[in-house]
Amino acid sequence: MACSKIFLGDLPELINEIIQYFHHDYKTLHSCILINRLWCRLAIPLLWEDPFSIKFPKNYHFIEIYLHNLNDDDKTKLNKYEFNNDLIPSNTLFNYPSFIQHLNTRKIINSINNWKSAVGISTTKARNFKKFIHNLLYLIFIENIVNLHSLEVVLSTSQEEYFNNTLNLILQNPNLFRNIKNLKLEDLGAETLIKLSTLISSNCNSISSLYFDLNSYNYTKNNNQMIEKYLSQIINSQENLRRILFDFYEFTLSLLSLKNSNCSNTLNTIVFCYVDFKNIIGLIEIFNQLNVLESIHIIFCKSLDTKFISQIINITKPFKLKSLIFNKILQIESLILLIQKFGNNIEDFGFSGIKESQQLPQLLESVIIYCCKIKFLYLPGELNSQNINLLFNLIENIKQNLNYLLIDTYDSHLSSIILQNLGQILPFKLEYLKLSLVINTSDFETFLKNSQNIFIKKLVITNNRIKDEIEDIFPYIKEYIIKKKRVKYLAIREISTCIMDCDSLFSLKDKVDILKLYDIQVLDYHSLYISNVGKFIYDNKYFY
Repeated sequence: MACSKIFLGDLPELINEIIQYFHHDYKTLHSCILINRLWCRLAIPLLWEDPFSIKFPKNYHFIEIYLHNLNDDDKTKLNKYEFNNDLIPSNTLFNYPSFIQHLNTRKIINSINNWKSAVGISTTKARNFKKFIHNLLYLIFIENIVNLHSLEVVLSTSQEEYFNNTLNLILQNPNLFRNIKNLKLEDLGAETLIKLSTLISSNCNSISSLYFDLNSYNYTKNNNQMIEKYLSQIINSQENLRRILFDFYEFTLSLLSLKNSNCSNTLNTIVFCYVDFKNIIGLIEIFNQLNVLESIHIIFCKSLDTKFISQIINITKPFKLKSLIFNKILQIESLILLIQKFGNNIEDFGFSGIKESQQLPQLLESVIIYCCKIKFLYLPGELNSQNINLLFNLIENIKQNLNYLLIDTYDSHLSSIILQNLGQILPFKLEYLKLSLVINTSDFETFLKNSQNIFIKKLVITNNRIKDEIEDIFPYIKEYIIKKKRVKYLAIREISTCIMDCDSLFSLKDKVDILKLYDIQVLDYHSLYISNVGKFIYDNKYFY
């Protein structure tokens, strides 16, 4: 009897836990809605919490379902754009706009643009039509009293006009942003930053994660004070701020926005990405004011010199350095001191762009000794046959924790060494492996044979061809990966360095269909490739 009740759906809490497990597995969630009413009711909110971000499967016609909520007057206005109102469903089973929890401004605009093409709006009317739909969507969210959880304001120069036009509408209805927990501001112009900071600081005090990504090309050289002013305005308006990322390309960050801030008893994580520490002073005083600081992350920052590192080392408040990824060694001795003090807590480590190869052995030896908890290892380009064995020793040393591994090289000899030796030292399970190498089939087969007992959830391969001729690696993929179901997501591209062309497995439908039969999903290379390490670490650990 108890079993029959379970299958009849009398335990929705248990079923809800099962469905939550498939939170971002949209293919499975689509199957769940077909089982029965209960499963449908539980799965639909997950499918509709952020439809603008769903990549696979992608169907832009969900916008038409949102338009069902328009009043008759707005539906009539659509006629002047030669839009076929018959595309709007007359009835819907759910109030779909009420499920939205995450908004990304760039993805909304891009989705509208793709949907516009799908419904056949003429080129002459397209620009005004897109603006009109953009405003209507935000109006629909406002009228349906959406409880927005995350907002990402990410804009290109051409998109800023769309958002600023809609922002005036939002300013009249600030409740849309009232309960935001996660806020990301990226690539904003000065005007948008000013308007948003005023809106958010006046109407929202619930933010727990704050992401600032500002590039110098959007500002004049004298904008640093203005940026600090408005970032401080947002920070000081928050009562529960726990995490901040500063991604300030070509800016010098003073950290004055954290001094005497209201988040001194809540802020526990700070991520510095591409920040120039050249003129930072008073770091010890600022950090010692943060009473619950747990961790900091340093990713591709400038001026990691003795002056800065000595300040970090002498902070008396206990905290952990969780990420250390850099692209230049200024003083190897100071950097090793940093590794000696914080190495046992470092989870993300890597380097790129280092030309002083004679310093790498000393650095890698220190990492092997002091850093045993690395989960994310990023090693592109600067390895050579003299220090590659140190890399293998490092991987062997951290394999019990290693989950993400990224290795790049255009050296054919080094690629051969890596493929011949890497397979037997990898952990039995990896979340992500990215290899960008000069691949020959013999070495590639050796790697696949040596790693055939390893499951890799996301495998990304770039074959950097040094000649136009190419040996087909797909037969080896089929033999050692497809048949053994060793990966879940796969992306492969082949680049010829001599003629600068690029071929992607994603574009080869016959091979993609073969992989589907084995439940292996081939993705576009750029959707699976980690192009920005700092953003990836922050997004995956903290943003949601």
